[in-house]
Amino acid sequence: MRITKRTNIAVRLLMYCAANADRLVTKAEIAECCNISENHLAQVINQLSQLGYLHTQRGRNGGMSLGRAPTDIQIGDVFRHVEGALPMVECFADADNTCPLSDACRLKEALSKAAQAFYASLDDITLESLVCDNFDLMRILQPVACGSRVTATTAA
Repeated sequence: MRITKRTNIAVRLLMYCAANADRLVTKAEIAECCNISENHLAQVINQLSQLGYLHTQRGRNGGMSLGRAPTDIQIGDVFRHVEGALPMVECFADADNTCPLSDACRLKEALSKAAQAFYASLDDITLESLVCDNFDLMRILQPVACGSRVTATTAA
């Protein structure tokens, strides 16, 4: 199974927000630190805010923060919401299925079970478990480590 770029961005974005929970974070700093295009990031921010995973604030002092506690964000749910109903293979897509084997294919059922097991394995993982006591990750996701907000006192 291959995870979409959108889901990858969503998880990085949520981890960044969790690692910087004491303040509003900006799209520009996340893009720089997590090596994400600001255009792609904006689309994911919009989707995650509509789903309630993020709280966004517009304006001069705007930014974003988590919309839920990290302990309440299950990674399996994030994957399901962001991936949506994307078919894993052509035969899962009712409208675009041109496979002549789909009525007799046993692999379709096995792939469906595998996808369910994949998501189920992510249900026990919370955003909190990804960042809590993960000192290496926290060091990477700090603005100074990312190259932004370097001041005279932090650069010395």
